[in-house]
Amino acid sequence: MDLRLPFTPAVKRLITGSALLALALTWFADIALLTMAPDPWHPATNWLPVLVTGPLTILAVGETRFSPPLLPRIAAMVAMSLALSGICIAVPQTGSSWGALETAGLLGLLLRTAARTPRPATAAASAAALSLTVLVLPARTGSWSNIVAGDYVLTVVLAIVITLGCAIRAMEARRRRAVTDVRQAERLALARDLHDLIAHHMTGIIVQAHAATAIYPTAPDKVEPILRNIAQAGTETLESMRRLVRVLREDNHTAVRPGDLLSELAELTANYSTPAAPDAAPATARLEATAAARTARISPEVEISAYRVAQEALTNVRRHAPGARAEVRLDADSTWLAVSISNTKGSHRTAVPPGGQGGFGLIGLRERVEALDGALHSGPLPDGGWEVRATFRLRAPSTAQGAATPADPPVA
Repeated sequence: MDLRLPFTPAVKRLITGSALLALALTWFADIALLTMAPDPWHPATNWLPVLVTGPLTILAVGETRFSPPLLPRIAAMVAMSLALSGICIAVPQTGSSWGALETAGLLGLLLRTAARTPRPATAAASAAALSLTVLVLPARTGSWSNIVAGDYVLTVVLAIVITLGCAIRAMEARRRRAVTDVRQAERLALARDLHDLIAHHMTGIIVQAHAATAIYPTAPDKVEPILRNIAQAGTETLESMRRLVRVLREDNHTAVRPGDLLSELAELTANYSTPAAPDAAPATARLEATAAARTARISPEVEISAYRVAQEALTNVRRHAPGARAEVRLDADSTWLAVSISNTKGSHRTAVPPGGQGGFGLIGLRERVEALDGALHSGPLPDGGWEVRATFRLRAPSTAQGAATPADPPVA
């Protein structure tokens, strides 16, 4: 079952394998105790928990695309287990099995509902029903000593499971808040960038307007080209303003000026190739830009965002794959600009990356790219490396094109 624990895939596989092994051993122990009974098949309450209710409860814990919602599964397992326990209590039968596998399944459902049920009231009600069901299980044996000892042990186990479920629930809530904070911070950063870029555009418009006013009395024929430049700058400004929709603005900010994307990326790759420390693993990076990318007309906000994508990706390569070779590639067509950063497998992998494991860099990048009508993809490569690819819209499709079929970003 996936409880969204903050572990690496290898650790998650280890935990899953250990849990499956523990359940298999528990079932084998139930079967062994059943076969040691003088008459395993009489009464029926002796084998039902081992061969029926136990496996069904374990199946209810699992999560597949065919599984019904969690709450109906809990209700069905609670009803089934309480019915069997009620039969054993109403008609005492010597030799009835407790059902260790069924107990493990009910505890697994309790952990899931405490950790994952959205509404706290529903989670509390489900946890109470499952706890009662677990505490009733020792009554199946018909022995007071087993009931007292079993309920004591199960009470301690229930307290541990509920505490663990609440801890996972709190950890997931903190993770969601952290993701929200990262996205909000990226929106604010994008708003600051766009604010300064629009101010840059408007400054140019004002300067050209004053120039046109000054030369009109002496050279009116030179005013028309200036007006065309003003119209073009105004169009670009409106396009940048459109991207400010639903993006908040922070008052205290540092000015960001647009720069040449190729020059900035060249400097970035050169800095990556420079060792961060004398004993650091040697690393190399190269920049490749197609002819279309070199001649493309890129808006300043896209330039800044493409640079930020490359900067974050190369920073992650340095932290997670020291010594890896990286390649930054810039490509474009008439509508889209694509920047991809790929790297080979590092010479060695550190247990804890320098600066710790934040885990929110790509979330912030995705928020920034999608705010510019782009798309961000990241994932492993067949050779053990990693690739981050972002696509940005260079210009809005024409009215005729928009009425037909909107342009889609190129597939990575």
